[in-house]
Amino acid sequence: MEQRPLTIDVFVASDVIASDGVMKGEQISFADELVMDDVFQVQACSPLHALEVLSGPDGLRRLDQSQNVVHLDCCLTLMAPDGGTYEALILVEIQDDMVAEVYVLPLGEMLSMVDYRLVGIARHTATKRFAEAASGSFARGTRITMADGAMREIETLKAGDMVLTRDAGRQPVKCIGQATLRATGSFAPVVIKKGALHNDNDLVVRADHRLFIYQRDDALGAGRAEVLIKARHLVDHATVLRKRGGFIDYFQLVFEQHHIIYAEGIAAESHLVDPHTRGALPDGMAALHHGHRAHLDYEVKDNLIPLAKAAALLRKASSR
Repeated sequence: MEQRPLTIDVFVASDVIASDGVMKGEQISFADELVMDDVFQVQACSPLHALEVLSGPDGLRRLDQSQNVVHLDCCLTLMAPDGGTYEALILVEIQDDMVAEVYVLPLGEMLSMVDYRLVGIARHTATKRFAEAASGSFARGTRITMADGAMREIETLKAGDMVLTRDAGRQPVKCIGQATLRATGSFAPVVIKKGALHNDNDLVVRADHRLFIYQRDDALGAGRAEVLIKARHLVDHATVLRKRGGFIDYFQLVFEQHHIIYAEGIAAESHLVDPHTRGALPDGMAALHHGHRAHLDYEVKDNLIPLAKAAALLRKASSR
């Protein structure tokens, strides 16, 4: 089973303190220690931290020297003063059978010094919601290139439809997943504007969705022509930008194996099924297994990417 590095944006527990209730003055914790109707605040100037984890058959582990297990504990529902509800996942890092750290992964934007009342604690939905959060996804309206060359909006596709893939020709769709998330924080989509990568229309994807680009010149110094690069690494706030606000419908296009397909003319990955994205699949697909594919070795390391210049470099390097 393919192991995949993930970067998730989290608060550490000490950044989220109970402002009222039984736990007043204490930091947020895991499900067994939380009390319904307690009120929590993200402390002033608390930044989101990039937590790098490796998703594999044995669960999540820190992608650092410690290799600590990171356990998905529960999904919280929090109510803001205006009555709006927000979800957040609680993750617990374990070291030597003890809790080393507790993290809060907000599924939307949690503002500092705002009261969020705890109105729901669910253990059974944490895996599914994390899978949706960890999945590369296309926005509603994205046009996918079919086997006959026609382009169809992703929400109109169904199981059995034949799609053109770069690596394996015509392939049938296995199933299509869908999730609706707040388009805020780390879940705000990336918009690749028309022409940014020679695309004829805007392409809107999740920030961690990976695009496949063939460079005629190795502009990134990757040592190869083909590269997989996350959409968030292309953001230059001009030709590639983040679009925040409201909700967004994301779709996952699933095949028997992981493929490179064409979305708005840009080569991009299909849904990669691994132990932690499998939960986003529709019922009956839990046994689907994705083995290693050669193109997965082409992902560009973060330290190779010249931020704010990547889109321009790749546009030039891949020019027709």
